Amino acid sequence: MHVTSAGPQTIQKAEGDSVTLGCSYTPSPLDTGELDIEWSVVSPDTTQKDQMLLSYSSGTKYFHGDDTLAKGLSFAARDPSMGDASLSIALLSPAHSATYQCKVKKSPGVDMGKMSLVVLARPSVPKCWAEGGELVGAAVSLHCKSAEGSTPLKYMWRRESAGTIPTAATQNSVTGELKISNHSRSFAGVYLCEVNNAVGAQLCRMSLKANRPPNRAAVIVGTVVGSVLLVFILLVLIGLLYWKLCNTHSYEKEFSNDIREDVPPPESRTVSRRTSRSASQQPHVTYAPVGATRELTSLNEGHTPTPSSTSHGHTPLKNTPVKYESEYGYAV
Repeated sequence: MHVTSAGPQTIQKAEGDSVTLGCSYTPSPLDTGELDIEWSVVSPDTTQKDQMLLSYSSGTKYFHGDDTLAKGLSFAARDPSMGDASLSIALLSPAHSATYQCKVKKSPGVDMGKMSLVVLARPSVPKCWAEGGELVGAAVSLHCKSAEGSTPLKYMWRRESAGTIPTAATQNSVTGELKISNHSRSFAGVYLCEVNNAVGAQLCRMSLKANRPPNRAAVIVGTVVGSVLLVFILLVLIGLLYWKLCNTHSYEKEFSNDIREDVPPPESRTVSRRTSRSASQQPHVTYAPVGATRELTSLNEGHTPTPSSTSHGHTPLKNTPVKYESEYGYAV
């Protein structure tokens, strides 16, 4: 028995693809026994048994092992007894990455072949961006990064038009950086970044401009003018605030003076009851000339003057009652 396998011993395929692991056999004329074909996964641990996947014996196909690996497995040929024992796997996943063994036995002959299958993830569409601005004379870096994809990933920058990238620029195929130390108009244009691995490639595109640097004198003048204008606005605000505070203080002062002028004068003090009573108890006083003192005394004592007492040639005085004015506090 002689087993041969077409293709490389290590096969790399993208996730989601399908693959056929070749296994052809040629029996010897002396091999007259029953045909037996087995596909298994070789265990990386030599102390562990290999895992049987698929077998063919006495014209019948048998599936073995867990459903994760057995799903999508089948013999590539409709009749494996015709010398083709190749294995077909559909919808590859990372779980299918392993070393496979094809064993063909027909007594007394037996032979086997091994091959490795590596399932990789394709790179995702990368993201392109620039750092450092796009000013003439400045340093500019173009970056390219793919978020998904099996390693190793390789990056390569190129220009879509306007020729090749100037030799002054340097790029890193591992990090995806294109560095331009002294940007100029010769670097302007549309750039493409391609990222690839063993199972696929993707592109991103970006436009690089070369802008003139701003006029520094104009920037300085603008900064000075802006600062002066800001100071002026602050001074105006401070002046308005001071003016408002002064007006508020003046208004409060005038308002206080107006209140004082509008206050009515205090009312006259009301004579107390004691004063009124004492005033009501005052005797009636009669005013007369000095010579009539006696008559006044008699009147005050309540005696009625006799004709003899008035015979000195003086005219008798008329008794006038005295009024006490409580408003002035004395008799009138």
